[in-house]
Amino acid sequence: MTRSTGRRPVLGRRVSAFLAGSHPDRLVFASLFLFATLVGGAMQLLPSLVSTPAIVLPLVMGGLFLGPRPLPWFVIYNLALLTLALPKVPSFSSRSVFTTVVIFLLAFIVMITSFRRSRLGIAGSLGESMLADLSDRIQGQGVLPTLPVPWHAESIIRSAGGTRFAGDFFVVGDIESGRLDVSVVDVSGKGDRAGARALLLAGAMGGLVTALEPRAFLPATNAYLLNHPWQDGFATAVHLSVELRSGVFRVWTAGHPPALHWRAGAGRWTPLESEGPMLGLIPDAEFHEAGGILRSGDALMMYTDGMVETRTTDIGIGIDRLIGQADRRLRGTFAGGAKTLVDSVGGRSDDRALLLVWRD
Repeated sequence: MTRSTGRRPVLGRRVSAFLAGSHPDRLVFASLFLFATLVGGAMQLLPSLVSTPAIVLPLVMGGLFLGPRPLPWFVIYNLALLTLALPKVPSFSSRSVFTTVVIFLLAFIVMITSFRRSRLGIAGSLGESMLADLSDRIQGQGVLPTLPVPWHAESIIRSAGGTRFAGDFFVVGDIESGRLDVSVVDVSGKGDRAGARALLLAGAMGGLVTALEPRAFLPATNAYLLNHPWQDGFATAVHLSVELRSGVFRVWTAGHPPALHWRAGAGRWTPLESEGPMLGLIPDAEFHEAGGILRSGDALMMYTDGMVETRTTDIGIGIDRLIGQADRRLRGTFAGGAKTLVDSVGGRSDDRALLLVWRD
């Protein structure tokens, strides 16, 4: 008489867990398993036609489409097929040995990748799709709305290395209240590394910008960062609020380069003297505002430090250079000015972002 222990073997539990997964996952695994079997059979039955490197194709496809749970077993199965096919190789030379070693190393790399993916629990292609979707959502909430006549606005971001993930981003509120609220934010770091931090912060700031009065926006963001710290994590920002009926505007900065005000009557760009510490460093920080009125022909420019600061250029000199470029390139019209300035100013090794708001 046997007695049940109430425990299933580890392999059985893992197989059952996989079979309990979604139907598309099982279908993908079954399809790849069948494909690998066909390749392995062809390597044994037709060794002169299908050589051992053919096993690389199902290995790579498994790395792209399988999640971290079935992928290690799939890799082991492919290596077993390769091992069974090796005795069938017509002439096993030193070149064949080298090819086999390379395939085993590739399989090892795929295995390591699957262990890293286990933190997400999803397949590589799906993980990339999720990141792309998150990036699209973050960029979507920074899209400027269509402004009523005579108002216009343009924004542009260039990431370090040209990737779609950057530490610079925009946060835009709705204009149903007759007010344009927009922030230009720069997260510590640059490129892909800063992009992950930007994804986290942009989501929170997107909710705050529509829920709070403009004066309370930066203090609330600062409190959020202090309560959700990351290593070496801080951010700088400049926040603008414009009353679209009167043209009255207010600007707050948090460790950020000053906004620039173009006064059509004077014919020059003037830095706005607003002050405040970086976000995420000082509890109960105070952010002092600057303001004025945007009249016909006036404009405001907000940007990140990648536009005005490089390893060899002081930020003050960089601001003067930006003003000089704006004087030369934006004469007569501001349309297309954001792209023009980002393409002509700043270091290519840093994230760059610029926002222009103007009134006809």
